[in-house]
Amino acid sequence: MVASLSARDEPRARSALSELCEQYWAPLYAFLRRRGLDAHEAADTVQGFFARLLEKRDFGELSAERGRFRAFLIAALRHHLAHERAREDAQKRGGAARVISLDPADADGHLHLPAAPGLTPEQAYEREWALSLLARALSAVQAEFAAAGKSDLFELLRPALQDPELAGVAAMAARSGLSEGAIRVAGSRLRKRYREVLRALVRDTVDSADDVDSELASLFEALAR
Repeated sequence: MVASLSARDEPRARSALSELCEQYWAPLYAFLRRRGLDAHEAADTVQGFFARLLEKRDFGELSAERGRFRAFLIAALRHHLAHERAREDAQKRGGAARVISLDPADADGHLHLPAAPGLTPEQAYEREWALSLLARALSAVQAEFAAAGKSDLFELLRPALQDPELAGVAAMAARSGLSEGAIRVAGSRLRKRYREVLRALVRDTVDSADDVDSELASLFEALAR
């Protein structure tokens, strides 16, 4: 995705930037809010950061770094903050080059900042990064069920992702017409598929498959703070 940002192919670059922003603006926003920026300032700064990437294609030495993508992205944001005024007007930074619509009035409600008010900016960033990956994994699995015409089954089995013992298995079986054993097997398969999708998403953000387990451990540690 980062390589695509530097491409001469403008549609390809804009598509990559749009995907980047859609997937990762929330952790950057959380970081900036913890640094003391208000909702509008944080949203404008994130917009300016992504708009500058599209305009300048200038990652400096950052583009040569390898390892965890979350480390790359926060380093790139710090690089941006070092060269831009955090409270600069969004039009001065990006003008019409806005890549997605950020609603600062709504953003805090969708993020999880109040859940752990004592976090540092870096910890808030890592926590929101982890939550974003979990949400993307859930959406991907939900989409798979929908494509197979099994949306109702997904909604029925969703509790299995947090409760492996499935305390309400009898009621779930009654609702679905399946046996309790079939419900337990389906719940187990859902958890397995969710783990597979989550690992694949994490694999896309690290340099080596050997780093997936340690990255997952770091993200779950961030959630436990």
